Amino acid sequence: MTLRDFATELRGWKLTKYKAINFGIGIAALLIYELIGRPIYRPYIYANKINDFHIADTLGNTFGTMPTLFFLVAILSTETTKGNYVIKLGTFSVVVFELAHPLLGKPIDAWDIIATIATGFISYWMYNRIFGQKPKI
Repeated sequence: MTLRDFATELRGWKLTKYKAINFGIGIAALLIYELIGRPIYRPYIYANKINDFHIADTLGNTFGTMPTLFFLVAILSTETTKGNYVIKLGTFSVVVFELAHPLLGKPIDAWDIIATIATGFISYWMYNRIFGQKPKI
């Protein structure tokens, strides 16, 4: 995708069934995080000192990356073939953001990077299952 392709798609942007499905997936993931994950699941796990294999620690990356990826797909692609590219690029971008945390005065969290990559794979798989693409890894 070149800058010219990007500009063309933004100029001709309109809500389609394809885009609505991607927005829906993103909104669903965001709502799961905001209504269940952060206010209920995470405090329960921490209060009871349950070992959930870092799921509570990485909920933000898991359910934050998925909406990011599907919102980007909905905004930036009109064809299912471009969606795979956007998901890969979005996952890479979030990992780079995680690696840049020391520039913001925060430590790098390996679990967040692992969660981001795993969510990228899950999002890629979901996208291809929903839109009938054969994944090209």
